[in-house]
Amino acid sequence: QKSCGKGLFNLTCSHLNLVEKEYFGLEFRSQAGHHVWLEPLKPITKQVKNPKEVLFKFMVKFFPVDPGHLREELTRYLFTLQIKKDLAFGRLPCSDKSAALLVSHLLQSELGDFHEERDQRHLATHKYLPNQDYLDHKILHYHRKHSGKTPAESDAQLLDVARKLEMYGIRPHPASDGEGTQINLAVTHMGVLVLRGNTKINTFNWAKIRKLSFKRKHFLIKLHANVAALRKDTLEFAMASRDACKAFWKTCVEYHAFFRLSEEPESKPKALLCSKGSSFRYSGRTQRQLLEHGRKGQLRNLPFERNRRASRYDERQCRSSPDLPTDVSKQV
Repeated sequence: QKSCGKGLFNLTCSHLNLVEKEYFGLEFRSQAGHHVWLEPLKPITKQVKNPKEVLFKFMVKFFPVDPGHLREELTRYLFTLQIKKDLAFGRLPCSDKSAALLVSHLLQSELGDFHEERDQRHLATHKYLPNQDYLDHKILHYHRKHSGKTPAESDAQLLDVARKLEMYGIRPHPASDGEGTQINLAVTHMGVLVLRGNTKINTFNWAKIRKLSFKRKHFLIKLHANVAALRKDTLEFAMASRDACKAFWKTCVEYHAFFRLSEEPESKPKALLCSKGSSFRYSGRTQRQLLEHGRKGQLRNLPFERNRRASRYDERQCRSSPDLPTDVSKQV
């Protein structure tokens, strides 16, 4: 309990034998009821009132624009499990055609080649989609076309379909604009998005943004002068509370650092008497460092077994090392 968040996160990744760990994070529900990421550089006891009673969820944190950048098969498999969970909980809205196609790749990966009777039995007891009942025939139609695909190939194809979806990698945060209209804010590799429902109504690319900040429950986007000439210098959005606003601001800081910086930002020296503002920063390798690491052939690319087993969920098991059986699907 005296450890920083980084200690727990590194133990989790070591348990999974995960190399490309920076794409992931540990999420938990704060005392105020908000979903927040465990901060690597802050002691756990300063983030969680009673760590023994908190459930930490190992989840994908950064969604690259092209999952083809993921070098290891295990990393792609974990991303696949995240997409699977998002589909099941309705967090990845998409057309019926796309939803059925995604599930068909999951079936190919988990069950192997198409077998109508077995597929129907499986779909009757496993829910991949909230509205799955009337899509069963489409799912079976697509699964029939995937004959011969390996689980690894199915993962890659599923991620290629998912990345083209409008809401891929988007986690909406409720807010309201200056006129009191209910909107959602989100952050992606390209910048900050403003959404009405699931429709993007504005995008502020990182190149347009001069500064992101928050004041109480107000999230502020300051634009560069050449952009602000066409609109206001500062855009203001109200969120539910200061905690919700600060949590979203921190996510933006980390997204900007991971996707835009060439290397991990250095820590600022602590002021001797007093300090103004937050010292929060991103900790870990950036995407550029991860890609360079992979290009140099420095990834271990450890093999892991995908064992099909007869269980309630019939999910694959990952064995990262001979003496460490790990059910990865339960970790995500």
